[in-house]
Amino acid sequence: MSRRPVVKIGNQRLGGRELLFILGPCVIESSAFTRRMARKLKVICDGEGVGFVFKASYDKANRTSLKSFRGTSVRDGSQLLGEIGGELGVPVTTDVHSPGEAEVAAEFVDVLQIPAFLCRQTDLIVAAGSTGRVVNVKKGQFLAPWDMANVAAKLKAANCRDFFFTERGSTFGYNNLVADMRSIYWMQKLNCQVVFDATHSVQRPGGGGETTGGDGVLAPVLARAAVAAGCDGLFIETHENPAKAFSDGPNQIPLRDLPQLLARLRKLRDALA
Repeated sequence: MSRRPVVKIGNQRLGGRELLFILGPCVIESSAFTRRMARKLKVICDGEGVGFVFKASYDKANRTSLKSFRGTSVRDGSQLLGEIGGELGVPVTTDVHSPGEAEVAAEFVDVLQIPAFLCRQTDLIVAAGSTGRVVNVKKGQFLAPWDMANVAAKLKAANCRDFFFTERGSTFGYNNLVADMRSIYWMQKLNCQVVFDATHSVQRPGGGGETTGGDGVLAPVLARAAVAAGCDGLFIETHENPAKAFSDGPNQIPLRDLPQLLARLRKLRDALA
């Protein structure tokens, strides 16, 4: 489907005919919760015949309020994810916030994710690219799609060839984002695989005063639009009970709704192939 370099992520591939899904809760709420979510996602994805990478953040470093839940340490969180990946036979990913964190997380996870707010941080990008791990850089809400060419250049200078970009919406006035599906095409023109983040794209940053709001009901709508626009994969945060999630509950997809959504997205992809 594409001549852009396929990115190998453990036993999965990003690029080509099949969509790859990056799925999981926003944050590691506890070891038991994270393991349970990963097991349930493995069953769902096996049942729907789709490949996935399990995701969870060990630390939510850019929470709206000082009182908000953060998570655990980079070593404890990354080690937990590594154990989950090994037990289930799935690749795992988490976001990193500093060069030191990138070095630690790379011991355990398959993909290092650069958060959108840090997508211009040269030292972080170079450090992540130098680990030998796959790197996913989320395009900042403030950045034009073609500006990601500079990010690609930084990664290549660090001898990183296995990387991809994620579209997650652009700032639209105050406390709102808009997803421009043209961004997928423009970033793919940089010879990169592009994932669409369906759940963060429906955030309302700071919209709850001391919390971030969101329109989770719209995430499936944007996911379908992104598949129609030709994205290579989808990033979707999901939770057993979004109303009680420790972070980003308003934009996460209820786990019970995920099988039907994955089936629809796969059918849409097949129809366009």
